Amino acid sequence: MTRTQRLMRNYAIYAFAFYFFVWLMGRIEHSAGPGVWVGYVFLFVTIAVYAVIGLLARTSDITEYYVAGRNVPSFFNGMATAADWLSAASFIGLAGSLYATGYESLAYIMGWTGGFCLVAFLLAPYMRKLARYTLPDFLGTRYDSRLVRLISVFATVLCSFVYLVAQLQGVGLIATRFIGVDFEIGIFFGLAGILVCSFLGGMRAVTWTQVAQYIILIGAFLIPVSMIAHKDGLGWVPQFNYGRLMQKVEVLEVQVSDSPAEQEVRSGFKQNAAALQEKIDRLPSSYLNERADLERELDALRAHSGPLPEIKTLERTLAAYPKDASDAAAQWGEERDEWRLRAQPPQPNLEPFSARSDAERREHKINFLALMVCLMVGTASLPHILTRYNTTTSVASARRSVGWTLFFIALFYLTVPVLAVLIKYEMLTHMVGQHYASLPTWIIPWRNLEPHMISIVDTNHDGVVQWAEIAMHPDMIVLGAPEIAGLPYVLSGLVAAGALAAALSTADGLLLTIANALSHDVYYTLVDQTASSQKRVIISKILLLGVALLAAWVASLNTGNILFLVGAAFSIAASSFFPVLVLGVFWKRMTQRAAVAGMLAGLGICVFYIVTTYPFITHMTGYAGARWFAIEPISSGVFGVPAGFLVAIAVSLLDRRPDERSLALVDYIRQP
Repeated sequence: MTRTQRLMRNYAIYAFAFYFFVWLMGRIEHSAGPGVWVGYVFLFVTIAVYAVIGLLARTSDITEYYVAGRNVPSFFNGMATAADWLSAASFIGLAGSLYATGYESLAYIMGWTGGFCLVAFLLAPYMRKLARYTLPDFLGTRYDSRLVRLISVFATVLCSFVYLVAQLQGVGLIATRFIGVDFEIGIFFGLAGILVCSFLGGMRAVTWTQVAQYIILIGAFLIPVSMIAHKDGLGWVPQFNYGRLMQKVEVLEVQVSDSPAEQEVRSGFKQNAAALQEKIDRLPSSYLNERADLERELDALRAHSGPLPEIKTLERTLAAYPKDASDAAAQWGEERDEWRLRAQPPQPNLEPFSARSDAERREHKINFLALMVCLMVGTASLPHILTRYNTTTSVASARRSVGWTLFFIALFYLTVPVLAVLIKYEMLTHMVGQHYASLPTWIIPWRNLEPHMISIVDTNHDGVVQWAEIAMHPDMIVLGAPEIAGLPYVLSGLVAAGALAAALSTADGLLLTIANALSHDVYYTLVDQTASSQKRVIISKILLLGVALLAAWVASLNTGNILFLVGAAFSIAASSFFPVLVLGVFWKRMTQRAAVAGMLAGLGICVFYIVTTYPFITHMTGYAGARWFAIEPISSGVFGVPAGFLVAIAVSLLDRRPDERSLALVDYIRQP
């Protein structure tokens, strides 16, 4: 029996055992009833499985630790890369984004999927041919430059760290909902899951853990979707015929939009936005007067021993009140924008770029294309993805591995729009028009979470739920799908296990990428080239632990939307690496100085645009710049990538020609 056959047999047994466990949990729930114990069992059992795989795959061999011994079959490397790729943003956030914005979120699917074509044609085979340990190692060798290596390490750490924080926030959300712990504790709980996968065995342990995680996450997504679709009359494979349901959703959206009660609610939201705008216009007097009124009311209640709940409510209101007039302007501005957004008619699923004016429609089209390009180019530049192709057995195996990766992620991405349509249909048919007295019980735990995942308020006081009165956080669409559709709670536990697998698999790869870049490209290459293999592995493990703790602390601050953080990481990676990688492989004239200038130009412009246009950062810094061509900060790579190419090409043409060593190396990389 060959090694590949043994792996096939072992993982087939593992898959059967896991889904038998799911079936058994369903039978136990049927007898004992649902409860929070389901979430505990699913999360702890899956982490225990990952820990066992990580323990069995432990190693101190440098090649095994950095690149899994370069002996991973293409089929399994494709599966591991797909798990590395399908992050918390994909698993948790993408269906919610499609649910909220419809057609416009297809940019994520097209960008993320199309990027692997660039990986296959432009980069993966050539990186495998040079057979370096890390992306900075590849660039440092190609350009024979310590400075290029250092800049590459900085960019690798930056984009990977931002991406890692997003994964940990996803873990915190999962743990908060399904085992009832605080968001911050949930993050450190997830940190333990990450470390048991990667700490002992490096890339070897991460690879085999990611294969196991993919088996869980793909089943956790496909099974609930099939069950919801079957319940709604679409059969067990809705990917081929869910267009019929989309037509029903389109009719329901029109009916909802034309409802008098719905229009009344939206009119109220417009009035709320206008009232906030009036307060902003009257700053600072409106801020000072309102704060003084709250303080007087609180003092009066305390003086007359008023009701304790009212006193506590006022104290919380004052604690959350803006610190000063400028803070009030930012906070009230966000609330005003939220009311304005909710005052708009429903976003049609099938209508592309359904903006309200020609200018807005044009802006939406530009941002759609910009985001798609950034995600596509970013996919071909992410260090933790490109490094995975160094684990294959040969250059040909690396090419096949990309094909398998595309197949495995396509299984997921072809199903994401189906879930978005199914949940919108469920909400429009089973929630809108219901009386508030008969709301389903699943709303309560989601409404009590921090941050709040769902809000349903009877704005027009008619006792009936209107579409505009439902505010759902996109991240709850996937995690709450089984409950929304009325499926057994055990499927919610399965979805939580899948989401955790998606977050942990990506976090493992990112954490290892950061630690290996610092240990190999900084410590070993630039500090101590005499270090033994064992010492280098120990240094990598220490760095891995330190980076993990730092990322967990940053994630506990809840610094931003998961999908934005991931998109920003793609833009940073694309701006830093794509120009110098492509030019380094396909243009012999490319020089060391050009690589340095191109990376600094691309990265600098990308980071500058994010810092000066992303609201969370501008609110902290107090400086907000104008958006260029109305491009969203998540797509800042559309400025960084061209800048990197232009600067690198210009400097190369002005610089002296590369030496014979560089020319021979490019010839070697490009030989089949």
